[in-house]
Amino acid sequence: MTAQIALIVLSAAFLHALWNALVKGAGDRVIMLGMIALGHVAFALTFIGFVPIPDVSAWPYMAASIAIHWLYFYFLNVAYRLGDLSFIYPVARGFAPVLVALGAQFWVDEVLPLQAWIGIFCVSAGIMFLAQGAFDAAMSRNALLAALAIGGTVVLYTLVDGIGVRNAGHALGYIGWLFLSKILIVLFLFPSRMDRLRAQSPRTLLIGFMGGVVSGSAYALVLYAKTIAPLGIVSALRETSVIFAALIGVLWFGEGPKARRLLSAGAVGAGIIFIGLGR
Repeated sequence: MTAQIALIVLSAAFLHALWNALVKGAGDRVIMLGMIALGHVAFALTFIGFVPIPDVSAWPYMAASIAIHWLYFYFLNVAYRLGDLSFIYPVARGFAPVLVALGAQFWVDEVLPLQAWIGIFCVSAGIMFLAQGAFDAAMSRNALLAALAIGGTVVLYTLVDGIGVRNAGHALGYIGWLFLSKILIVLFLFPSRMDRLRAQSPRTLLIGFMGGVVSGSAYALVLYAKTIAPLGIVSALRETSVIFAALIGVLWFGEGPKARRLLSAGAVGAGIIFIGLGR
């Protein structure tokens, strides 16, 4: 992987952590997620008329991705209602590179070297350290389960979109139509919640909308990287966002215990670096 691609994915990681912080800080997360989906649609409309329609072989992957993203948004809403950003985010994102690398190995024959698997053990150790005491209370247990569910959907859409964007023939075509389809989420969430939508301040709605533009930009960068770099490596570098999320959770939301969360995020980050350097 070139330094340019690494920089693209690391930039996407920061943007991804930022929009998750926006969701965590929202009063009505369902409305916020709807506004984020609307931001995805707006992002797609800026360029979709200027790019080719994806090859027909990519459409089944796009349909599967849409369904998986619905589950992702659902579990995201549940998880941030139950737990802290600096706990939910590292657990949800930290083990994704492990399963993505395994899935890519068996699905598209992308084999990682030994150094990358050393990184995988570092990631696992970081997650276990973070999860210490997670089962002490029912709320913590539910938050952990929701975070693991998020991680499962991340693995699925990473693999599905990685193959879909490669089959599309044009990365921006796949990105544009995938994001435009998020209008289905908007139409599902808003019509039955108009009172809640009107109750939000213009500033809150703008933050949600811009969060969608930011997250759309982040995922577009990742999808582009997947067309020219191994899926497992891209996923690993992207999950450096756990470091950004831990810092945001501690410094912005005042979450704790600070030392354990930062050390855990650091261990996950070290593992991700090993995975990234292993090719």
